Amino acid sequence: MERADRNFAELLQELRVMQTGVQMLFAFLLTLAFSARFPDLDTAQRVMYVVTLLLALVATVMFTGPAAMHRQLFGLGAKRTIVDTSSRLAGVGLAALGLSLTGALLLVVDVVFGRPAGIAVGASALALCLVIWVALPQHLRRNAGPGPYASHAETDSDRGDGR
Repeated sequence: MERADRNFAELLQELRVMQTGVQMLFAFLLTLAFSARFPDLDTAQRVMYVVTLLLALVATVMFTGPAAMHRQLFGLGAKRTIVDTSSRLAGVGLAALGLSLTGALLLVVDVVFGRPAGIAVGASALALCLVIWVALPQHLRRNAGPGPYASHAETDSDRGDGR
């Protein structure tokens, strides 16, 4: 139970960091529809905007889901389930955030410099998210031995990431 408490506290701290970014992005996207240039967007740009806004909403819901779940299940002895499910929600939230960041950048660069530049920059942003958020951690996991912070009793299931 102590391990589940620790894993949940660490996960909540991670979610706080991600939540700030997604809140700023979501607020930015909400204001775009009320800007003077919004009526000038073509159909593809409007689709990019709506899809990006919806992805930011999904990220927001996924990142706030663990707090809502904890609130509803508090005191029922479901901490391990909360930690495992919250970790999965955070993973979905990160995917939605990466796509939302990519979409926002694609839209802005498309409006400022044109579609080819927008696609190139959007693809680069998506690649960066995938490299830093997926490939790098997997590489480090494969090559990591027991680090200075690992305890001999800690197992993969103790990380709280559901893997």
